[in-house]
Amino acid sequence: MRDILFKNALVFDGTGSPASVNDVAVDGGRIQGIGSNIGGGAREVVRADGLALMPGIIDSHTHYDAQITWDPCVRPSPALGVTTAVIGNCGFTIAPCKPKDRDTTMRNLTQVEGMSLDVLRQGIAWDFETFPEYLAQLRRRGCVVNVAAYVGHSSVRTFVMGSDASKRAATEDEIASMQAVVREAMHAGAVGFASSTSPAHNGEGGLPMPSRLAEDREMRALVQAMGECGHGVYMLTKGGHTQVSFLESLAADSGRPVMIAALLHNSTNPQVVFEELEAIAAANQRGRKLIGQVSCCALTMDFTLLSPYPVEGLKSWKPALSVKGDALRALLASPEFRNAVRAELGSPSNFRLFNGEWDKVQVVETAVDASYEQQSIADIAKRKQRDPLDVMLDLALAEDLRTVFTALLLNSDETAVGRMLRHPHSLVSLSDAGAHLTFFNDAGFGLHLMGHWARELGAMPMNEAVRRLTSQPARAFGMRNRGVLKEGHPADLLLFDPATVGRGPKRRVFDLPGGAARLTTDAVGVHGVWVNGRLVADGLGLLDSAPLAGELLTAFSA
Repeated sequence: MRDILFKNALVFDGTGSPASVNDVAVDGGRIQGIGSNIGGGAREVVRADGLALMPGIIDSHTHYDAQITWDPCVRPSPALGVTTAVIGNCGFTIAPCKPKDRDTTMRNLTQVEGMSLDVLRQGIAWDFETFPEYLAQLRRRGCVVNVAAYVGHSSVRTFVMGSDASKRAATEDEIASMQAVVREAMHAGAVGFASSTSPAHNGEGGLPMPSRLAEDREMRALVQAMGECGHGVYMLTKGGHTQVSFLESLAADSGRPVMIAALLHNSTNPQVVFEELEAIAAANQRGRKLIGQVSCCALTMDFTLLSPYPVEGLKSWKPALSVKGDALRALLASPEFRNAVRAELGSPSNFRLFNGEWDKVQVVETAVDASYEQQSIADIAKRKQRDPLDVMLDLALAEDLRTVFTALLLNSDETAVGRMLRHPHSLVSLSDAGAHLTFFNDAGFGLHLMGHWARELGAMPMNEAVRRLTSQPARAFGMRNRGVLKEGHPADLLLFDPATVGRGPKRRVFDLPGGAARLTTDAVGVHGVWVNGRLVADGLGLLDSAPLAGELLTAFSA
């Protein structure tokens, strides 16, 4: 007798083929059969009339490296249809890590990924030092979803160089030691090697995240070390100074794919992202495998001036990253500081998160004067006949920097974003799930792609949206037998209503260690999520006793 029989489901198999109404049988965690009127008994029959069945969503850009050690449910992803998560993106991992470097690692994550230091200190289970030991911990503790893990450049650099990792270039001996760490991680089962050269990625006190100090020779040596095992993806969050041509040369030398993030549309420099996508396409035509990570979500962030991530990539903001308390407030009030920020915002740039579009910055929550709430900084400034930067800074200073703002930063032009999503060398991703917990939550990106982009806007057919979320990322990472509904494959499944599927509004919950807050969102139109044949979420969300059904993925195709 089978475990589960889905009856009369509209089956999207993940390949991009048109959907068809079929039964799907599951037994022992794997798909046993797909067809019309499958006979035989089952312990559970799911009557899916009017509902669709697809492979579970593969989220290729998450930051659950820390959270997974205290929350094996990796909330909220499973309830949002995600059955496989790739962690360690941008190289911001917690392994490898020597005990003496743990505090630095947590402080860096507090800055670069918008995480609470108290939460990290209370939550992270440090039962490891090396990357293989970290994987062993993940395997021992289990997870609701399947997990694949990058080995992270910043962690590797800190492991070898200690406090110098954020201060200088590496010596040849240090590069050789880092290569050994990467080789060890790849042999243990890392999905690849991740790094960042983005100027927006700063650690504690405004120091660059360690990977940003790497010279080209170091990057080339570590990518080659990754590729020696015959599998692996090199993932880079690219700064504006890093050229696609250099990344193509790394793909050529290592023989491995390069995953480039974060390709987002900037309305003040609208052609840049398409130029990069075309450079990626040209590299692929030359036989080099490059993939551009794009997002189907507008990049909107909540922030306060105590942690103003949208502007932290500005050179003129750097002095504010290394001071706190009265010194920070004095700096923000300084005319010299404000004039420097104004001048930089007035200069052209292709790669800033924020480019002075004050009409897209709103006051969300005030501590003193509620009359400003739900107004844009541009409107307030116009009414007061003052400069918008001064308006924002003065409002925050009057409220002890507790004013909450929200900024619509990138991907606001839906026509342009639709072009990006349809580009043949783009991969829909960039949820950042597990990071920026108080700023934004895009963990429901897959449901948004299907509901908003496929159903509502018709930017692509539903079967193509499903392919983009399932078999395409599985193939890019060499995930064996994942991302396609096929007999013998693991039963990672999402049952949904194509007429209503989507993501709900963001809301704040207080379930982090110590009762700290995070933003979350609920699924719309999801009726069930199965990981390796076991139900982990239903129409009400994550099960109270969701099984740790996921597998740690450590074996990948070339």
